[in-house]
Amino acid sequence: MRVVVCLKWADRRPEVDALSGDVTDDERFFGASAADEAALEWALRLAEVWGVTVVAATAGPPAAEAVLRDALAAGAHEAVRADLPPDRPSEHVAAALAGALASTGGADLVLCGVHSLDRGSGSVPALLASHLGAAQALGALGMRPSGVPGEVMVERRLDFGRRERLRVTTPAVVSLEGGVAELRRAPLARVLAAASLPITVVPGGPADRRSAVRVEHRRPYRPRARVLPGPDPHAPVRDRIVALTGALTERTPPRTVTGSPEEAADAIVEQLRAWGYLEP
Repeated sequence: MRVVVCLKWADRRPEVDALSGDVTDDERFFGASAADEAALEWALRLAEVWGVTVVAATAGPPAAEAVLRDALAAGAHEAVRADLPPDRPSEHVAAALAGALASTGGADLVLCGVHSLDRGSGSVPALLASHLGAAQALGALGMRPSGVPGEVMVERRLDFGRRERLRVTTPAVVSLEGGVAELRRAPLARVLAAASLPITVVPGGPADRRSAVRVEHRRPYRPRARVLPGPDPHAPVRDRIVALTGALTERTPPRTVTGSPEEAADAIVEQLRAWGYLEP
């Protein structure tokens, strides 16, 4: 049985220009996030209970092997890197990781951080589970191995302070939040030995692949302002306040739309147009 932990090599202290918004990276501060370190610690704990192999995996350039050597120093048994440029989208990262795992022995349980530091989309664990055909439990607060190897109890956060406990059996992908476990300190002997341990490198796919989604603009969404007539300046003060606040305005009651997706979309567009958010 193999427990795989996926680590992302990212800048932990990026500098952002306050005027232009440009981000300046410094490889001296690159490493794994707190969420990835929590996933690694849980992988090592499961290995102690089940007596299984822990594989550290990443997708990135050769410099990303730094996080793999840190994982080897902490106690991981093997390391795999999918050779991929650092600017690849999440779907390419997940595909590269799935291919690397399939070519190096497969994976029974995959642990990931809930999201990375640089993009923070949190989509790679779900995409990876789809590629592997595995169950997924995302955003876990912690895990508890059951008496059966390959089965864990996962606790997830829900709305309104609720918690959800899941019984997850392999094959599965679990993503964990940062801070749920503190990565153990690697002894000096293992740190020195990890510097020369072999790392398996697997091609991550063509370097010229581009995302199917093209980003046109990167700016906060701002809805267009609606031009509304002001109240009659000669009206009494109370009438002007009522006109400004819309306290006596007839409002559209909520309604439930039942129909096909196309009919529901048409109803939403019609209502937005009635509210003035879309042009007639």
